[in-house]
Amino acid sequence: MYTKLTESIQSTRAGQEAAAIISKCVHCGFCTATCPTYQLLGNELDGPRGRIYLIKQIVEGHPATAKTQLHLDRCLTCRSCESTCPSGVEYGHLVEIGRELVDAQVPRPLLQSLTRTALKTVLPRSWLFSPILRSGQLLRPLLPKNLATKIPKKQAAGIRPGRSHQRKMLMLEGCVQPSLSPNINNATARVLDRFGIQLLPASGCCGALRSHLSDREGGLADARRNIDAWLPQLDSGIETLVMTASGCGSMVKDYGHLLAHDPLYADKAARVSAATKDISDILFELRSQFVVHPQMTDGSDADSVAYHPPCTLQHGQQNRGKVEQILEAVGIPVKRCADSHLCCGSAGTYSILQPELSVTLRDQKLQQLQATGASSIVSANIGCIGHLQSGTATPVRHWIELLELRLV
Repeated sequence: MYTKLTESIQSTRAGQEAAAIISKCVHCGFCTATCPTYQLLGNELDGPRGRIYLIKQIVEGHPATAKTQLHLDRCLTCRSCESTCPSGVEYGHLVEIGRELVDAQVPRPLLQSLTRTALKTVLPRSWLFSPILRSGQLLRPLLPKNLATKIPKKQAAGIRPGRSHQRKMLMLEGCVQPSLSPNINNATARVLDRFGIQLLPASGCCGALRSHLSDREGGLADARRNIDAWLPQLDSGIETLVMTASGCGSMVKDYGHLLAHDPLYADKAARVSAATKDISDILFELRSQFVVHPQMTDGSDADSVAYHPPCTLQHGQQNRGKVEQILEAVGIPVKRCADSHLCCGSAGTYSILQPELSVTLRDQKLQQLQATGASSIVSANIGCIGHLQSGTATPVRHWIELLELRLV
């Protein structure tokens, strides 16, 4: 699809990238069949094809409106459309460019602006987020049910192994995960310790949160800080950067693209992206070495589990099937629900900024997961886990925690 850029955007990186992406779209409509918001709302402008048309208008000089902003805000950035697009349209990159251009033209109402600023300020900083979360957990019994369900119960951290091994990997701790579910990273360290691999912690926000809130420069600043901190460790002999949250993994694997224009960081960013692996990538290669515990350590392990593959893993990283094979290698039957390619509605801050759509998608996903008859639910991203758990009494956890119970 041909795009005639305005003079003001013609020479910009964002404009050139947008035009290149739009040119691949042939408006076939395959994407609408896998778009959660189009399926819910039935509006062409709430599907990828319609949003691409809106962004095309903006880069061609048509003024953006609050309505344009609303339709782009409603996008989950789940990238399911990318998995079904026959033309290879990189919609995830395009919609972030579009949002930034629209936000530069259309001022947000005060409450929206304050909310988004608070999210960008608090969530990436554990020293701010953690005490706020703890306060909410203390007050949880006194809160109305609809608010209390959004605050997860305090979870035990478990013990992280202190043994040293020759094989060393770096693990991104994440922004909110250590506070919300500290056992995920510690269980990962305990599992890899069994295979003679030592995990070293890496701090810092991956940058996804700011990028998805139209603060591209803020997200790139996070990426550059991380590269400066991580690359010397990777160069010193640490073999891999491990991700236990698929949302962070999807972002870090994209550093090479996001900083390709930066002469100081292009090569370094590409090297960090190439060194990044989801924990399922690591354990998929090790599954032939699994030694299964002869007795159940948790009664629920004897039953099947329903697996919700996060969008950031199956669409963002194009990583499919590995988690199921890992769990089945230790005798855990895994069930996939109907429409497993569709988003659960978490999508980072989406559950806060678009609560009605988010809850509808969550409830649909839970209905499909529970229809499998499984006694518990596992996923691979902290956002999905917390969002699904807020709507059900069925246990929802990271699959690595379940795997650990089965391994000797």
